[in-house]
Amino acid sequence: MSEEAQKRTDEELLAAHIDGDRRAFPELMERYKNDLLHFLIRFVGKRAAAEDVFQEAFLQVHVSAETFDLTRRFKPWLFTIAANKGRDWHRKHSKRTMMSLSQDVGGEGEGARFVDLLESDQELPDANLLETEQADQVRAAVESLPSHLREILLLSYFQQMSYVQISDSLQIPLGTVKSRLHSAVAAFSNSWKSAQSQEQE
Repeated sequence: MSEEAQKRTDEELLAAHIDGDRRAFPELMERYKNDLLHFLIRFVGKRAAAEDVFQEAFLQVHVSAETFDLTRRFKPWLFTIAANKGRDWHRKHSKRTMMSLSQDVGGEGEGARFVDLLESDQELPDANLLETEQADQVRAAVESLPSHLREILLLSYFQQMSYVQISDSLQIPLGTVKSRLHSAVAAFSNSWKSAQSQEQE
């Protein structure tokens, strides 16, 4: 990435792209290559599919660039588009992804670790959950979440967007963000506890 691009904000790069700067859009893609791709691998569960969805998301950004309000932040908009494309992929393939449980919920100091919110007496999976025999149980718990709860959990938990950022990007009230996240955590907790109880029987 060029030194000039590193100094420009996401919003400035998008504005430059709209104004015809051919270097700006590739710089935006490069800037989010790791962060967004990691998010999409978690979302769709396969790297090859995530790479396809990544391209589709940025194609949508390109098509919709002139409609974006440049007074808003680019990242929540981008990740919302990517989540929408990820949901489209799930509808076509009827598969879900998994998550680890070690990062913070809410972002910007707004939340505790996801595992802390589960409030379970059972032993919970560690940060390397994807590589343990408990992976199938976590997969089932995540699959039990309705898409609107799963989306908000991913945006908050993996991308650590603040409640305000999620509210802005999804165009839903702040109270709805908090209630949906609470519902998502509770639903995951119930499913996880049920799986653990059945395992111990």
